Amino acid sequence: MNIDLSPEATDYGVAALRAFASAGGDRLVEEAERDPRGRSAVMEPVLAGLGAWDLGPRTDADELEAAAALCRAAGYWAVPYPVAERLSRPADLDVDGLVVVSAHDPAAAVADLDLRFATVSLDGRRSLASARPAERPPRRTGFVTGLALDALDDDGITDVALGLVLPIWSLLGMLDRAMELTRDHVLLREQFGRPLATLQGVQFQLTDAEVERAGVEVLAKYALWSIGTGRPEAIDDALSLRLAAIEAADTVMRIAHQLHGASGFCDETTLSWLSRHSLPLRRLPLGLSATGEALACRIGRHGLTGLFGGEAESATTRETEPVAP
Repeated sequence: MNIDLSPEATDYGVAALRAFASAGGDRLVEEAERDPRGRSAVMEPVLAGLGAWDLGPRTDADELEAAAALCRAAGYWAVPYPVAERLSRPADLDVDGLVVVSAHDPAAAVADLDLRFATVSLDGRRSLASARPAERPPRRTGFVTGLALDALDDDGITDVALGLVLPIWSLLGMLDRAMELTRDHVLLREQFGRPLATLQGVQFQLTDAEVERAGVEVLAKYALWSIGTGRPEAIDDALSLRLAAIEAADTVMRIAHQLHGASGFCDETTLSWLSRHSLPLRRLPLGLSATGEALACRIGRHGLTGLFGGEAESATTRETEPVAP
């Protein structure tokens, strides 16, 4: 098992980071809040230049990895556009993207976009979606709006895992940036005549946050591998990833805000924009408790399998046990 992204996918992600930076970087989300309807015109040429819509994440494992790297780069810059949702689009429907929704009050961060979306619930029920008019400004909603659904079929079970996992790669990119911003902040700011980064309490907090972020990265790679290899447990792995990612995001963002102090909640600080626009990814389609409940209902008493299952753990134990003299 090799869960690391290929060098080609990694290089593609670096190219995407540079392309988003050249297109405006942090200004992208700021300008999108001022002009929500104009964000498609800004982002489409950038994504087309990267060949984003030529990727086939459903049919090719290498292109699946490239799609994940692109989502991570988009998250790093808090790109105000449904990149992961568009990359998840089903091949058998004439739509621009796919959104995983809850059974009650379906919603997604697709307000003010002239795009056609399909939705899928965790049990595989697909629908065509129409975005309702936004009732509040994007500063308060993160571009989230309710969806009106027109039921299609029950053939979407294979869509669920991909639709859950790619948005988490975007959230992972946001956690990457939050850690980077926080490290830079504590290295520059001083207290008692020395940088905050030299204080032991700050170092402990940064370590806790980085452990959470790194754990999500490993799980995200594993869930991607699970989809790419066609594991029947791919949805279980996707829900496990989502549960861990929400918990990690809560920890990373909390510590980042604590170490930034009051400035972390001001729009002059990039962390404020990043944190605010991470909320739709953390709350939709399911929040922490609902994701945990959905995972528990799926795995029942048999638990998780694969990398973190009991069989793999026993094999690892047998390999690492010392041999008696």
